[in-house]
Amino acid sequence: MTAENLTPKDFQNAFHWAATQKDGAIPSFATRPNDPYKYQPGFNNNFESEAIPGTIPKGQNSPRFIRFGLYAEQMTASAFVAPRHVNKKAWLYRSRPAVAHQGFTELPDNLDTESTFMPINPRVHVSPTQLAWNPYPIPEGNDVDFVDGLKTLAGSGDPTLREGLATHVFLCNKSMDKKAFVNSDGDFLIVPQQGALDIQTEFGFIYVQPGEICVIQRGQRFKVNIEGPTRGYILEIWGSNWELPELGPLGANGLANARDFLHPVAAYEVTNDDPWTTTYKLGGKFFKSMQNHCPFDVIAWHGNYVPYKYDLTKFINVGSISVDHIDPSIFCVLTAKSRDPAAPLADFLIFSPRWDVASHTYRPPYYHRNCASELMGLIYGDYGGRSDEFKPGSVSFECGFVPHGVAYEQFSAASKEAPPVMQISLGSIAFMFESSRPFTITDWAWNSKQKHEHDPKMWDNLVDNFSKFKVEVDEILNTLDRSC
Repeated sequence: MTAENLTPKDFQNAFHWAATQKDGAIPSFATRPNDPYKYQPGFNNNFESEAIPGTIPKGQNSPRFIRFGLYAEQMTASAFVAPRHVNKKAWLYRSRPAVAHQGFTELPDNLDTESTFMPINPRVHVSPTQLAWNPYPIPEGNDVDFVDGLKTLAGSGDPTLREGLATHVFLCNKSMDKKAFVNSDGDFLIVPQQGALDIQTEFGFIYVQPGEICVIQRGQRFKVNIEGPTRGYILEIWGSNWELPELGPLGANGLANARDFLHPVAAYEVTNDDPWTTTYKLGGKFFKSMQNHCPFDVIAWHGNYVPYKYDLTKFINVGSISVDHIDPSIFCVLTAKSRDPAAPLADFLIFSPRWDVASHTYRPPYYHRNCASELMGLIYGDYGGRSDEFKPGSVSFECGFVPHGVAYEQFSAASKEAPPVMQISLGSIAFMFESSRPFTITDWAWNSKQKHEHDPKMWDNLVDNFSKFKVEVDEILNTLDRSC
């Protein structure tokens, strides 16, 4: 058997990426067989890549003359004096610098998107109600590309304050044609749910499909090609960058390993007299600029500010092997810091196939109220943490301190008999966008026909078991009274 015989369905059904390696019976491989591109591994590394060998100048970044008459252009994503470990930059060697364009034109407001989430904005709504949305239909008939198909669900803050986040879905049926996009507000964490994204960036190509994620960072231009009706989720963060969570007592390995994050290799497209449009998002507003050449004309580059992707089936789950649940932070793939040292701006968590083995433990998610806002989605399969119907492409939302948990039937069944040691979430990946900040809901999501509320009647039959023990309790209390 060879890797080429594996299909996307095989990866969806695999318990973990390791299962696809057939215990060493086939040569190991780093990407799915249908991925057409090569990558460089390692999270937050300094990389370099040349489409033509010998292009990158050595010993300096901006020589007086660069081979092939190229232009040097630096992209800086942090303060020049930021500490070395958080200093983000990349040097690009290109046919024409990005400044070669014909100016900016403001585009009409996209009323399906939002960037200001303070309650004073009449276009957003505050609600303690547990909300959910059925899968949004992908457009038919009219051509809609990735940029035109952006829709905002909820968020917090404002990008001009450099603190906050927004959650979106994208619904598209058409590739971007002679059109690039750049988000000047923040970083996009993109989660495809239906259909693969073939993404062209200034740094090279990234192919990302359901079961994988990618991050396109602030200021990086990209173009999305699709292969059919396509849908997915986006978590956009402002004023922060994604990091790997600290491992603490886990030590050096586990969760998402740094070597499994893949970055593109240089691949250029140089054209002349070739009209292109670049759409810019800035302060939540959209602008466009025209130019007569392809914006993806980078022959070589080096730096640590590079887009990347990650296959979620490579996530190494950890958990309890004795009793009780460990907090859901053990499912964290990526985290982004906030100005509060004790609370992240955002976490991206996944719930994927794993063993469930805790003894003497109530196995379903325990009833809880926590301070975080939680927005969940389902990439494929089923998710047992929902008591209502939760299909791939759906969304659910709970704001901070809103109580949630399963219905009485699940509670009763899980309380009566010890469940077996078992594998759970088989053939499934659900995810959570979690934040320490409260979310407000956009008009687009609030008024959507897909919205529905969790029916609180599902908890009506959470019976009072305590009162059944009144006689026994009274005897205990009477004994205590006499002993006093």
